[in-house]
Amino acid sequence: MARFSKSKKKSPLHGLGTSLLFFAVLLLVFLIGISSVSKGTAKRQKEALESALTRCITECYAEEGHYPESIYYLQENYGLRFNEDRFYVDYRVSGANVRPEFTVIAREEDA
Repeated sequence: MARFSKSKKKSPLHGLGTSLLFFAVLLLVFLIGISSVSKGTAKRQKEALESALTRCITECYAEEGHYPESIYYLQENYGLRFNEDRFYVDYRVSGANVRPEFTVIAREEDA
């Protein structure tokens, strides 16, 4: 008797809804992955800038016998380059023979 009963037909939108849901989940996973990679890259850039500053300060002291008086001196004479739109460097000098302190601060990116 089963062959004479009417079967329920699935709506054509049923397959479309499932596909859209799958696409939305896939897009969300992709965006989360991109965000994670971007944060990791910014952190590595900050660490690289801190390392470059330390290296340039040490090189200046070894060659000249005194520490650099400003960050601009390092940029002009020791080839220090960094994206000033992305990072702010707080550079504090205590004296000619006292190692300067610096802090690298990542600026907020505008959306």
